[in-house]
Amino acid sequence: MSRNAESTAFRSALEVIRAVEPRVADAIGAELTDQRESLKLIASENYASPATLLAMGNWFSDKYAEGTVGRRFYAGCQNVDTVEALAAEHARELFGAAHAYVQPHSGIDANLVAFWAVLADRVESPALKKAQVRQVNDLTEADWFALRRELGNQRMLGMSLDAGGHLTHGFRPNISGKMFDQRSYGTDPETGLIDYDRVAEAAREFKPLILVGGYSAYPRKVNFRILREIADSVGATFMVDMAHFAGLVAGKVFTGDFDPVPHAHIVTTTTHKSLRGPRGGMVLCQPELADQVDRGCPMVLGGPLPHVMAAKAVALAEARRPDFADYAQRIVDNSQALAEGLLSRGAKLVTGGTDNHLVLIDVSGYGLTGRQAEQALLDSGIVTNRNSVPQDPNGAWYTSGIRIGTPALTTRGLGTAEMDQTAELIHTVLTQTTAGANADGTPSKAKYTLDPALADKVARQATDLLTPFPLYPAIDLA
Repeated sequence: MSRNAESTAFRSALEVIRAVEPRVADAIGAELTDQRESLKLIASENYASPATLLAMGNWFSDKYAEGTVGRRFYAGCQNVDTVEALAAEHARELFGAAHAYVQPHSGIDANLVAFWAVLADRVESPALKKAQVRQVNDLTEADWFALRRELGNQRMLGMSLDAGGHLTHGFRPNISGKMFDQRSYGTDPETGLIDYDRVAEAAREFKPLILVGGYSAYPRKVNFRILREIADSVGATFMVDMAHFAGLVAGKVFTGDFDPVPHAHIVTTTTHKSLRGPRGGMVLCQPELADQVDRGCPMVLGGPLPHVMAAKAVALAEARRPDFADYAQRIVDNSQALAEGLLSRGAKLVTGGTDNHLVLIDVSGYGLTGRQAEQALLDSGIVTNRNSVPQDPNGAWYTSGIRIGTPALTTRGLGTAEMDQTAELIHTVLTQTTAGANADGTPSKAKYTLDPALADKVARQATDLLTPFPLYPAIDLA
C-alpha cells in the first residue's frame, strides 16, 4: 500500500464517522496523537499495521457465523469461511501446529475454550459413558447434571499471580479459580526463577488434571520440555498460555525447549501483544483435542467476529514474512538493553534481568508502590502498568512493581541506544517521586508528589526521543 493510500483510507474513514458522531472521530484522532507522543512501554500493547487495522473495518462485521468452516448455523458464510480458513492456515504454518482455532475474541476466551475442551475430552464420567459420545453438545440435561458434579472435582496447577502468572491460571476471583480445585506454583524466593523441582513436587502431591505453563509478568524463558515431562509424570494435560510471548515463538527467538508448541497438548494465545495483530485470541492443539476445540462456539463463545478473523489472517501473514524474525529478535535485544540501563542506574529488577520482551521493576527500592510509580510515569509521558512482584506486600491492586515491555517501541524502530535513554527517563521520574500521605498523616499507597515542571520536562524529552521514529508515518489526518 502506498503512503498516500494509507493516509487517504484513514482520513476518509474519519470523515464518514465524523458525519454521524464527531466526538467519536475526535477521540480516534486524539488516540493516535497520544500514542505518537508517548513512550508506550506496556508489555501487552503494540501497534498493528495499517493493513491489519483496515481489515477490521468492513462488511464482515455484519455477519453471524456460528459454527466452523463449512459447518455454519447461518447461511451465506462462504466468505467468512475463506478468511477463517486463511487465518487458521497461517497460524498452523507459522507455529508448526497440528490444528488452529482462530475464533476466540480474547485470550481469556481462548483459555476458557481450552479448559472446557480438556475437561470434555479427559473426564471419564458416567454421564459421558451413558451418552456414548465424547462431544459436549450431544449431552442431555440429565447428563450435564451428572457431569457438573464430576467437573467440580477437577484440579488445575498454574503459576501464581504474584510470581508472574495470569488471572486465568487459577486466580481465585477469576472464573478459572472457580471452575477448578486450584493450586499455584511460585518462584524461588531468592532468584525469582521457576524451580522445576518444586513444580514437580507440587504436581505429584496435587495430581492436577491440567498443568498450566506461561505467564504475563515473568521476565525469563520457560523450559516447556521439563514442564511437559512433569505433566506426563502425573497424567496431566499440559496447557501453555503464550499470549505474551507468541511473537517471540513466531519469530523463532524461542525454539527447542523454549517453544511451547511441540511440547504442549494445547496452546492458547492472544493475537495482539508481541504478535502485533488485532485484539483477539487463538487456540493451537494436538489432533486429539481438535474436535473439542472447534466446538468453542457455542460451548463457550458467542458468534465469531469475522472482521477480526480477517485481520488475524492479515497479521499472521505478516508474521510469516522474514522481517518478522528480525523484529522479534530486536524486541529481546531492546528489552535486555532496557534492563541493563535500569540496573546500571541502581534499579531493582525481578530475577535481575530478562530473557524476553518484558522487564519487571521492583519500585519499593524507590520508596513507592506500583500505583504511585505508574501514575508518576504517566504524568511524564511514559505509559506503563503496575504489577505484582513475588510475595508482594502491597497486593494486586497497589502492587510493588512496574511492568514494562519493548514490543511497541521496537515496532516504531527504536533500538538499544534509545532503550538506555528510556531507562534514564524512567529512573529520573522514580527517583524524583515521593510517596504521599493520607489526611490523617498515615502513609498512602496511592498519593505521591512529583514536581510538575520535572514531569513536563521528561514528557518533552520522551517526545523528542520518539521524533526520529514516527508512528504510522504514512498517515496524515490533518
